[in-house]
Amino acid sequence: MDLQALTDFALVATHGGFGRASRASGRSKATLSRRVSDLEQRLGVRLIERGTQSLRLTDEGRALYEHTQGPLADIAEAADVVTLGASTPRGRLRVSAPLVLAHVALGEVSARFAMAYPDVQLEVFADDRKVDPVEDGFDLVIRVDPSPDERLVGRRILDDQRYVVAPPATAPPAWSSVGDEPPAVRAVLTPRTPADAVWQFRTPSGDAARVKPLPALRLSSLLMVRDAVLAGVGASVLPKLLVQEDIRQGRLVHWGTDLQPPVEIWALRNSRRLVGAKVRAFLDVLEEAFPGREFVPSATSG
Repeated sequence: MDLQALTDFALVATHGGFGRASRASGRSKATLSRRVSDLEQRLGVRLIERGTQSLRLTDEGRALYEHTQGPLADIAEAADVVTLGASTPRGRLRVSAPLVLAHVALGEVSARFAMAYPDVQLEVFADDRKVDPVEDGFDLVIRVDPSPDERLVGRRILDDQRYVVAPPATAPPAWSSVGDEPPAVRAVLTPRTPADAVWQFRTPSGDAARVKPLPALRLSSLLMVRDAVLAGVGASVLPKLLVQEDIRQGRLVHWGTDLQPPVEIWALRNSRRLVGAKVRAFLDVLEEAFPGREFVPSATSG
């Protein structure tokens, strides 16, 4: 049996689709699809049911996946030991991360890592600029909804929703349904928000709602937007990661969850470089901080 085809099938099954598997591995969707099709032809069975919106393993596909995961993992681990050795993480580690994630979570994550791996000199750069890990010399880059890039591979560490939030003193309007004229609310927006924007969201009670934001203020940074909402300027749509603690503490009111799909946040590295011990260690600490792909602050983080 073709080990590469089997590995590609396991990759697609693990990530739940050809697109996500392509992003995680740096291999093209077309190559993955061809490899899986070749494997199905060789075995004479259908392994994956391909739908327009989703991918599902057949019974034969599920059985093959369950019986090969252990051996494939053992092969990968053996290759790592031979190639990299059982080295202790050490040296300089440079990470680029978006501002909101860095502000909310990476201070704590970095502290955990520094205490666990004192021989690594960790440097985290908070920047919404799309840096090039090769040209700019980063070991890892953390990106929001990254486009497929064959030079980058990595892990999806977080799924984050957008919340419609407002100061507690701001009374929510009478929500409008589809077809009705949405009520207007004073809002804090970013410069990229179009003038004809309408927020569509689901309220905590499960109802669909729509409101039209009237710009009281436009700010380029989501951190500044949050501060303005906390000051009482108006409502806004902000990442759950950024406002969940404010909601829990009663500083903001959660009007609802934006109907757009959650954003995906990935930790990516150069696919042409071997993954060293320090990178693997940092990725492991990241995953521990985001169980179930949701940030869980420690009890001592505020």
